[in-house]
Amino acid sequence: MKHLYVYLISFLIGSCLCINDAVAQSKGNMAAQKLQMAEFVIANLYVDEVNEEKLVEEAIIKMLAQLDPHSAYSTPEEVKKMQEPLVGNFEGIGVQFNMIEDTLFVIQPVSNGPSEKVGILAGDRIVAVNDTAIAGVNMGTEEIMRRLRGPKDSKVNLTIVRRGVKDPLLFTVKRDKIPIYSLDASYMIAPKIGYIRINRFGATTPEEFTKALNDLKKKGMGDLILDLQGNGGGYLNAAIDLANEFLAAKELIVYTEGRNSRRSDFFAKGNGKFRNGRLIILVDEYSASASEIVSGAIQDWDRGVIVGRRTFGKGLVQRQIDLPDNSMIRLTVARYYTPSGRSIQKPYNTSLSSNINDEESRERYDHELIDRYNSGEMQSADSIHFPDSLKYETENLGRTVYGGGGIMPDYYVPIDTTFYTNFYRQLWTKGVVIKTTMNYIEKNRSNLLNQYKKFSNFNRQFTINNEILNSLKSLSEQAEIEFKEDEYNISLPLIKAQLKAYIARDLWDMNEYFQVINDRNEAVIRALELLNSGEYEKILQ
Repeated sequence: MKHLYVYLISFLIGSCLCINDAVAQSKGNMAAQKLQMAEFVIANLYVDEVNEEKLVEEAIIKMLAQLDPHSAYSTPEEVKKMQEPLVGNFEGIGVQFNMIEDTLFVIQPVSNGPSEKVGILAGDRIVAVNDTAIAGVNMGTEEIMRRLRGPKDSKVNLTIVRRGVKDPLLFTVKRDKIPIYSLDASYMIAPKIGYIRINRFGATTPEEFTKALNDLKKKGMGDLILDLQGNGGGYLNAAIDLANEFLAAKELIVYTEGRNSRRSDFFAKGNGKFRNGRLIILVDEYSASASEIVSGAIQDWDRGVIVGRRTFGKGLVQRQIDLPDNSMIRLTVARYYTPSGRSIQKPYNTSLSSNINDEESRERYDHELIDRYNSGEMQSADSIHFPDSLKYETENLGRTVYGGGGIMPDYYVPIDTTFYTNFYRQLWTKGVVIKTTMNYIEKNRSNLLNQYKKFSNFNRQFTINNEILNSLKSLSEQAEIEFKEDEYNISLPLIKAQLKAYIARDLWDMNEYFQVINDRNEAVIRALELLNSGEYEKILQ
């Protein structure tokens, strides 16, 4: 029997790994043989039965953990969830919702989507799916989503509770493809100044941006504020297409290069629709990857002004390797470089390149943003020091810019934590602000829409009154949050702004939410000041 196992091992190794003579003679192939042999003998000789699939999965995860922070393994379920926002659609019933007190509360049905077509309204509460109760039973959001989603053209029965209607309502919804938009807001923020906010770089981002740009131009836009704050990236092609809108023909947007990946250059075509107007790009510490490609290209060509705080510093190129069970490995194969040659990736150590283990390495990397807070970088640009070795020059004006991880803005905006008291944090963590707006909207939706036919009227005239604030205090008490009047008064301007913004969102959409909340966004305020004061031109000298 022992000889049989040896024969089987030899046959397996010989059959699977001798792809070609060159590979067969490499050191890497010897390592692969060692790995496969270990897996084979464990699966076939170990004293107890083992879960072979899990064994291999854990081995892959452990190997990738020895590399950089962005090489990763994803299960089939994780792959599907991860790709939906980037592909730009999923299959479901088409509602925006919040979970309020264990009940699914419909914020808005997707316009012309399957739920709207059958008569589901904003404010409805979905209490059962296919005769299975989902309200009041402590069912997790993931499980509820699983029940609501399904293949296109499949049907699902929903039980709805509607304010003012005595008995529950029954709807049969035929599922369909539901769009996921990457553009949050687009509006004229000031005379001749447009504002566009993008939350991710997906397959539909270039198309969405072009439409928004054309609409704003029709309204008289000459200058643009592009908000990439909190945008964690996405598809490289979407970033290239977006940067192309601003740059001249043959101007380099980004290049990639790696140990086994030749340099690849990506150039602007010169057919962009916003190559002349003044441009400001807003970034922060959560702007990453594709956001850094766009902002880096704009900065290096002196095409616009970058405003905010140093970006995240994610400049590693991942290649997607699909595995037979629909799981996936995202393996880093190269680095992104801006036109001036700056590496976007911030430093990292791995257990293969240092004496620390992979868990310590990953923990240090994950805590880098906290280190920025502790060092004072978030509050003052003077706390940021770059060595001369990281100094680069922009392509047209020869301005000094720095590499070493992330994109350092041309105009720094410190983070403002003045209004973030402990009382406010608890309100936010326990969902009290959102619950307050939901309760108010449920009681007053019709009256509000009758009173404010247009959002512009609402934005000018509506104020957060004592009724709403008393409701917030009552809900905070129910959530067992200790009321501290001094902290409440400090946070009150922010609380009022967020309450009004959420009410605007629930009555209209995210576009209106940002029109309200941007009045308190320090980066947006500074961008407008730069454009209106002449400081923009001074930066680009």
